[in-house]
Amino acid sequence: MSNDFIFANDPREPAKAESSGNKDKWKLLIVDDEKEVHAVTRLALMDVLFEGAGLEFISAHSLAQAKQQIDQHADLAIVLLDVVMETDDAGLQVANYIRRDRENRTTRIILRTGQPGQAPERAVVMNYDINDYKAKTELTSQKLFTSVMSALRSYRDIIRVERQRNVLQRRLEQINDLLKHNYPQAWQAVQQQQQEEDDT
Repeated sequence: MSNDFIFANDPREPAKAESSGNKDKWKLLIVDDEKEVHAVTRLALMDVLFEGAGLEFISAHSLAQAKQQIDQHADLAIVLLDVVMETDDAGLQVANYIRRDRENRTTRIILRTGQPGQAPERAVVMNYDINDYKAKTELTSQKLFTSVMSALRSYRDIIRVERQRNVLQRRLEQINDLLKHNYPQAWQAVQQQQQEEDDT
């Protein structure tokens, strides 16, 4: 492992954010084939609090393990993802598995690489649905904290919008059922109008 990833001696402030009561922990999956990376990541983020909840750390050391953890934890908030593991593109395969195979658009993916030449930033950002790209040699504990907090806020907002959308969808279905049973003529008129709009 590159010793550069054992975080630089940057000043640390308590890694806390706004609190709004006790909640389940935010799930963070660390995907890296080097055990030291898992250890220093946990150490750097162990005191993180966001909206009253800390982090639940989950580890995977290979592509296969990452897929297994992703399957078991559909509610991952963040994946800290190494690129080069058993193959040069194992991490990129994980990213595709999350987005394409699992059709998960909510989990935030932070790509971390110790070999930027194997996965140039511009090409990766253009071709893969990731949310951040960091070189391990540049990633101090403070920068990691900042990236994680930003990702948590983004994940929280996406989940809120999704929940609101689901509530609205259920309400629309209830209104539709009520209209269909109590006012069938009005319901038929609405259905006809929707069909005409879909055809245009």
